[in-house]
Amino acid sequence: MTSWALRPARSRRDRVPRIGLFGLLGSGNLGNDASLATVLAHLRAAYPGAEIRIMTTGHEEVAARYGVATTPLHVVDTLRRKPHGALGALVRLGGKLADGVATLVWLVGLDVVVVPGMGVLEASLPIWAWQFPLALLTLCVLARVVGTPVGLVGVGAQVVDERPLRRVLVWSARAAAYRSYRDELSRSAMRDMGVDTSRDDVYCDLVFAMPAPTPAGPVVPGAVGVGVMDYHGRNGAADRRREPAIHAAYLAMTSAFVLRLVDAGRTVRLFVGDGVDTSVADTVIREVRSARPAVEVGRVALVATDDLDGLMNAMAEVEIVVATRYHNVVAALMAGRPTVSLGYAPKNAVLMEEFGQGRFALALESTDLDTLCARFDELDADRAAAARVIAAAAQHCRRRAEAELTDMSRMLIDAAAGRAGREAPS
Repeated sequence: MTSWALRPARSRRDRVPRIGLFGLLGSGNLGNDASLATVLAHLRAAYPGAEIRIMTTGHEEVAARYGVATTPLHVVDTLRRKPHGALGALVRLGGKLADGVATLVWLVGLDVVVVPGMGVLEASLPIWAWQFPLALLTLCVLARVVGTPVGLVGVGAQVVDERPLRRVLVWSARAAAYRSYRDELSRSAMRDMGVDTSRDDVYCDLVFAMPAPTPAGPVVPGAVGVGVMDYHGRNGAADRRREPAIHAAYLAMTSAFVLRLVDAGRTVRLFVGDGVDTSVADTVIREVRSARPAVEVGRVALVATDDLDGLMNAMAEVEIVVATRYHNVVAALMAGRPTVSLGYAPKNAVLMEEFGQGRFALALESTDLDTLCARFDELDADRAAAARVIAAAAQHCRRRAEAELTDMSRMLIDAAAGRAGREAPS
């Protein structure tokens, strides 16, 4: 925990807490949305009468799903027609100024703001400082000005080399009232970038507090789950220049791996973790059907799910999983599935180590098809032993994630009681 207490700024004993949630939520990323669902469920159980407002990119989706008041994170996104060229640049600049005003208005009356999970302090995938990082900095700075504490709860972080982005993330972290992380890698990264983390705690990813999977059917014999991703490389100039080649190489290896599974008689279920990944799954299916037109259509199929619950339930029906997205790996481990992580960032490897599966954490940028197949075969040969280790680790992570939510509530309640006592008339 940081030097600020997570204290509501305008608490009163005669009203319920007013809590804001902020982030890239409701936009189709199953991991981010699961973090929101986990924290929202906890807040509703702990504070039944709480007033909850959410500022997010997917404000319409979140409002419809949860029945809460929402505000768009970016004003420009609400425009029906977005201008291009010089006019578009001016509109976007004006939009950033409008975002600041909207954020300030949204903060008025809130006791506390929670940024639930997500990799808000990392840049493992292509992102610019003026995108969500600037929105986060705007929130943290304005909230500090008006005296509303911001809690970065169970977030991910990494060391960022690009100077503008690094500064924005560091300033955001310093302006926050409270910070906790999903792994030690994240806390170490912030410390390495100059943030005082001496009072920051490490737990597990928030979504580990979700209920255990409840699959609709039994495990399908021979079924393999493959989590695909619309991968174009990591954040940085070098990968941006090579985006088409990186994406093509990923598609080629994934398609070849699935084809190998089909030739071995396996059934393949393709999983996605974000709406943008669906096109990759469709491409893989086309490639396999083109190469093996005689293969039954159902042997390789996309399992579309609306949330992480559905993804976990679907993963519980396969024997083994190979996945790229971080929360696809999380879902597979929560489902108790032996898992090969084909990771695009160190966070995947850290998670796999925590589950005693470090040998099956492969770095996407340096893994070829032969290595992937060899590691898959090794894990597949001893699935039962891996599943036992994974199940025990999942229970530990569940307890840690639940403890994080409890700690967040305790600090919120204690702070509210203390402020209410100070403000009560003598």
